[in-house]
Amino acid sequence: MRRVLSSLLGAVMLSSSALASLQIVPGGTWTASNGEHLNAHGAGVIAVNGTYYLIGEDKTGGSAFANVNCFSSTNLVQWRYEGALLSRAAAAGDLGSGRIIERPKVIYNDKTRKYVLWMHVDSSSYGDAKVGVATGDSVCGKYNYIRSFRPLGFESRDMGLFKDDDGTAYLLTEDRKNGVRIDKLKDDYLDLEGTTSTYLWKDHIEAPAMVKVKGRYYFFGSKLTGWDPNDNVYSTSTSLSSGWSSWATFADAKSNTYSSQTNYILDYGNGNVMYMGDRWQSKNLQSSSYVWLPLTIADGKVSMKNRASWVPNAGAGPWAAAPEQTTYDDTKGKYSGGAKEVSCSKCSGGKAVGYVGGNSTVDGKVTFSGIRSDKDGLSTVQVRFANGDSKPRYAAVVVNGGAPVKLAFEPTGSDTGSSSLNVRLKSGSENTIVIGGVDGGWGPDVDQLMVPVQ
Repeated sequence: MRRVLSSLLGAVMLSSSALASLQIVPGGTWTASNGEHLNAHGAGVIAVNGTYYLIGEDKTGGSAFANVNCFSSTNLVQWRYEGALLSRAAAAGDLGSGRIIERPKVIYNDKTRKYVLWMHVDSSSYGDAKVGVATGDSVCGKYNYIRSFRPLGFESRDMGLFKDDDGTAYLLTEDRKNGVRIDKLKDDYLDLEGTTSTYLWKDHIEAPAMVKVKGRYYFFGSKLTGWDPNDNVYSTSTSLSSGWSSWATFADAKSNTYSSQTNYILDYGNGNVMYMGDRWQSKNLQSSSYVWLPLTIADGKVSMKNRASWVPNAGAGPWAAAPEQTTYDDTKGKYSGGAKEVSCSKCSGGKAVGYVGGNSTVDGKVTFSGIRSDKDGLSTVQVRFANGDSKPRYAAVVVNGGAPVKLAFEPTGSDTGSSSLNVRLKSGSENTIVIGGVDGGWGPDVDQLMVPVQ
């Protein structure tokens, strides 16, 4: 009999104290409510009535268009899969087989009461260089595709959207031949206003995103290095049409923006502004991970530091550094079934727990007991692992005898990775975490658990 695996989502209403241990882990495997790695690449975010909706590319099949996916969250850590806004069409056309749909962004039109989706639309050879427009009656419902075109007659590749305080909306578009543009949209957000751009940088910048903080605009973008990362840059002005500063980096120099590329900048209140970047895996795009980090923005300057993990505290106050953690390595685990110690050059001590999962005869498991937490409530436990396969592995994780939770583990090559497990722990040192397989498949080689203690 197939086991029923529980959702990764906890209670919808979370107190400030409950959020204190829920962490974002940049670059790690991020399992959504459907038990799969978060599949919303090149995404944007729209907030509706206290819920954040992440809308991005389904890269299950590689570059070719499959779906524009929608996920929801109230805390920016636990994401529920809501469904696809657009899906591949059987007939030929913009949404047909082999087409490219990238960097989808949604904004709401207060006058028409429609959600408006813009996206990069292209052929498999990237020869079309167009934008596409669709509308929906609900943020995560099905959208009606309208058309594609070249904005103002110019090429458009990477693109973004920006809605100003007064409701005026703008398309941010990379015109490969001429530069990167800000183009004003009409009142219905379905076309461009006028015949000229609001502003044009004659620089080769892609992956455009913009945010407004205390009356000042900040425009972010990436240099052109294909799938490979680079030192992303920003420019700032108090006017959209003039006065933009010279491009400057905001992450540590020569860090390649911590191996990521800008896709969106989210202001989620209480002084919190978050950089949202993609860490592309060009040979396995669905396995691409997310580098989300807090930005420091003040007096026209932007800076960002890398973090192994951090607490966004959405709706509860300023973001915070990660709490202290206790590490439990494979030697602290009790093996059962076919699970056994294996060599792992990048793991702690050069070893890990292997042969987790397998069929009913093997049924390998590792049990970590005596795990400490300083409070009752939701915590982000990081599972350090190795997965040398070309596809994800999965584990069923049982915490304190509860229902098994399905957790994804994306390929790590010859390295190790981290997968986030958002679960409820009990105050004290009597917590137990059991990691096994899912439906006869193999789980990852388990290296360590990293558990918040505060």
